[in-house]
Amino acid sequence: MTEARYSYGTGKRKCAVAQVRLLSGSGNIIINGKTLEEAFPSPVLRKRIVEPFQLTQTLSKFNVVAKTAGGGVSGQADAIRHGISRALAKEDETLRRMLREHGLLTRDSRIKERKKYGLKRARKAPQYTKR
Repeated sequence: MTEARYSYGTGKRKCAVAQVRLLSGSGNIIINGKTLEEAFPSPVLRKRIVEPFQLTQTLSKFNVVAKTAGGGVSGQADAIRHGISRALAKEDETLRRMLREHGLLTRDSRIKERKKYGLKRARKAPQYTKR
C-alpha cells in the first residue's frame, strides 16, 4: 500500500490549535471526523475556513483533514484557516505572496488578558463610591 502524499500546516488562534493536512482530492473538508457543515453550522465560520481556497482558486483541488483542540468555535475556525494557509504555501510556493498580502499567513497573536487582583476582570474595576 502506498502512503498518500500531503502537505501539513499548524494553525493557531487564541487558545485553539489546528493540525491541518492537505491531500489532493475534490474539496472535501473533514474536521475532527465530521464534515465542515457538521463541525461548523455557522455559515460565517465556514466562509472563514475556506477563505484561503477561494482566494487562491484551489477549493476543488485539495481535501482537508484537520484536528482541532482548545479554544472556542471562532478560535478553532481561525486556527484551521491559518493551518490551511500554511499548508497551501508549503504545497505551492507561488501562492505564498497572495496569502501573505491578505494576512492569512500571519498568526493573530491576540489572546485573553489575565485578570488582575482588585479588579473584576482584566480591566473592569468595581464601581467607585464617594460615600
